[in-house]
Amino acid sequence: MAAFFSGLSRWFTGTPKHEAPEPLEGPVVATIVGGTIIWFALFLVQLPFYGWFDDHGRTWWLWTCLAGGGLGFIGIWYVRRRDAAIKRDRAAAAARTAETAETEPAGGPSGTSSGAPSGMSSPSSAD
Repeated sequence: MAAFFSGLSRWFTGTPKHEAPEPLEGPVVATIVGGTIIWFALFLVQLPFYGWFDDHGRTWWLWTCLAGGGLGFIGIWYVRRRDAAIKRDRAAAAARTAETAETEPAGGPSGTSSGAPSGMSSPSSAD
C-alpha cells in the first residue's frame, strides 16, 4: 500500500504548469433555486407511487429527491449570503475609491499644480 501512495506523490508535487482559470460567475442563486424546485417536484411526482417503489425496493429514489430538496434549501441560504457579501464588498470598495478621489487635491496626488516636483520652485518664480 505504501508503494501505491509513494507512486502518487510524483503527480502531486512540483509547481502547476499553468495558472488556474478564473471562476465562472453567473446567476448562482437562480441556479440553486431552480435545482431545488426540480428536486421537490420529482419528490412530489413520485410520492403517489410510494407503494410501487416499496414493492420493488426503490424507496431510496423518493428519499433521494427529498434529500436533494432539503440540501437545496441549505444551498439557497448559503448562496444568498455569499451574494450579499460580494455586493457589500463591492459597495465598500466603491465607497473607498470615491472617498480617495474626493480627498485628493485638484493638482494631482502630489498637491502641486505647477508640474514641478515638490520642494522645487517653478521657473516662473525664480528671482
